[in-house]
Amino acid sequence: MKAKAKERVNWPLTILLICGLITVVFPLYMTIVIAFKQPSEMTNSISGILSLPKQWSLANFAEAMRVTDFWHSLLNSLLITGITVVLALLLHSMIGYAVGRSKAKSKWYNFVYLYVVSGMFVPFAILMMPLVKQTAQWGIANIVGVIICYVVFYMPMNLMLYSGYLTNIPIALEEAARVDGASTFRTYWSIIFPIMKPMHATVAVITALSVWNDVMTPLVIMSGSGLNTLPLAQMTFQTQFGTNYNLAFASYLLALLPILIFYIICQKQILNGVVNGAVK
Repeated sequence: MKAKAKERVNWPLTILLICGLITVVFPLYMTIVIAFKQPSEMTNSISGILSLPKQWSLANFAEAMRVTDFWHSLLNSLLITGITVVLALLLHSMIGYAVGRSKAKSKWYNFVYLYVVSGMFVPFAILMMPLVKQTAQWGIANIVGVIICYVVFYMPMNLMLYSGYLTNIPIALEEAARVDGASTFRTYWSIIFPIMKPMHATVAVITALSVWNDVMTPLVIMSGSGLNTLPLAQMTFQTQFGTNYNLAFASYLLALLPILIFYIICQKQILNGVVNGAVK
């Protein structure tokens, strides 16, 4: 009986994975440790920063919630993120279906697809000042204006994902529905929309993460309105004289929890949606 072949370890890949793990875990460890420390425990030495708290306390979290007006900021973030995700799922999937099914047959739809997708390469810095002026003139320099901007900003990426995913759905399903007398919208809503559930989860998570963590769009559009999102409220801890890391990191963890829960709920559908959406 031949000896069993000895398995070889792919050391370059293993080292790369270890480095990636450290890159993710180390900042998270520092965030948690510093969030539970008192300011008096923070020293200039590396050991003082990395050491565990002498006494675990939630005082920083309570103070961070007070300073950032946490519940109002959380409500604004949830409102903006939730409405944006719902509109993205409804509008972008519909546009993706219309463009994705027609771009192979029509040069016009192919041009529309390329034109919209090219929007991913336009930096926000170029659009920032015109958007501030335009939203102010239209009277939507508020949450409504921010939501409209987000729906437009993430249309290129979501259109590409939905169009790619449609290539995995047999067109015979739509032809059978038309034979039964279903309209184009009925076919989309009753057959195509439910089938795209994995891509809906992928689009929802990617859009929600981007909107939830964004600072610049609410900053330039809602400036002066008195309304804050969580990322915008966290700028309170950064001044020209320094940063209160204990309160800031506690606030970061509080802001992380809702979107982390949302990601955990949708994670089963994400991988399938990304893989299938990338196939063209």
